[in-house]
Amino acid sequence: MGIAVTLTGNLVFENKIERKTVFFSSETGLIEQITDPVSQPDVEYSEDCLVFPGFGDIHIHAREDVTGKHVYKEDFFSAGMAALNGGVVHVADMPNNPVPPTDEPTYQSKQDLTQKSPVHITLYAGIGPETRPLKYPVPYKVFMGPSIGELFFKSNESLEETIRQYEGQSVSFHCEDPEILEACKSQPDHEDRRPVSAEITATGFAIYLIERYRLKGKLCHYSSGEGLRSIISARKAGLPVTCEVTPTHLFFDRTFITPENHRWLQMNPPLRSPEDRKILLDAVRSGLIDYLATDHAPHSREEKEKGISGVSHLDTYGAFVTWLMKSESVSAETIRKICSENPGQFVNPYLNSRYGLGFGRISPGWSASFSVINFKKPYLVSKDKIKSRSGWSPFEGMTFPGSVEDAWFHGRRRHQFGEF
Repeated sequence: MGIAVTLTGNLVFENKIERKTVFFSSETGLIEQITDPVSQPDVEYSEDCLVFPGFGDIHIHAREDVTGKHVYKEDFFSAGMAALNGGVVHVADMPNNPVPPTDEPTYQSKQDLTQKSPVHITLYAGIGPETRPLKYPVPYKVFMGPSIGELFFKSNESLEETIRQYEGQSVSFHCEDPEILEACKSQPDHEDRRPVSAEITATGFAIYLIERYRLKGKLCHYSSGEGLRSIISARKAGLPVTCEVTPTHLFFDRTFITPENHRWLQMNPPLRSPEDRKILLDAVRSGLIDYLATDHAPHSREEKEKGISGVSHLDTYGAFVTWLMKSESVSAETIRKICSENPGQFVNPYLNSRYGLGFGRISPGWSASFSVINFKKPYLVSKDKIKSRSGWSPFEGMTFPGSVEDAWFHGRRRHQFGEF
């Protein structure tokens, strides 16, 4: 069906890298076959590049909803362009909007807005006091304590009272205990106002809820080594618990904070100790982390200077991957898992039939979506390269060892959506 497009490169499959040619349809956007390299393909990538199944970032804040109040930060189009800039071809957007998607009408109204994006957007529905599950399958997000927005719980009792209605659902948790946050709110530093004990305590309660109500649980933007050990123990006990880690918590720790940059490195949960960062990196290398997810929070420069929490990240996703591989010895197979396969498995149950078998694999019947990384072309992060409407990155002035050579979303090359 349609015109067959041929792409040749070093393809990253499960446990192997092979130089092959992919045939896919320009009409359906689906992969049709994979063969030995053909002569004169439509697109050919050099030996310096690896072609991964399309990267997915399953934790972003695109900021757009029906009110339009926060589109000065980001909208679905600019978020999609930032994603493609970072080699990301599908994202999942969080629900802490002025009008959070907590029921069918609010969810559908936000879903309609995502159509302007050049990449696919999966929406989380929000869980808040007295909400109920939607009538159709969606992923859910719960903020266990106050963060950005008003969709959160003030006590574990009220959280459990609501979460019992979501038995068996896919629920992602922002793990910070509300009572500990309240007790520490007068501390002078942001990092001490949101201490590691808040994450560890909330983790224990989230694991209890996952077991008690048979949830498919995911713990978001994990930051502490001790808490990670609780997750590992829960898995050994047979609980379906997965976790994310952000580029920020893998690259920075509290020793990086200075009087000049502390506002730019402010986030929830905050940066932790060098020991915590080392544990997280070791966990990535050993396969204990399930997702590399940015928690992309595109606040304006003016808001960051005033002390709002959150870091803009989508534009640098692929370049950061090269740092993990070249500087931290993370294998291509691990990157394939945490950036491609696992994010695909997370969103695929919510896709419509046009995506075939979905995202996350280079195989016939799957979406022709690819992230092409060049490991011989360093990338200097600068303001002029940022597609996010926020216009900034915590990595400005830094040079990553490699860069995003190209990205394809469902059979369409990223330059078809704009200038790159």
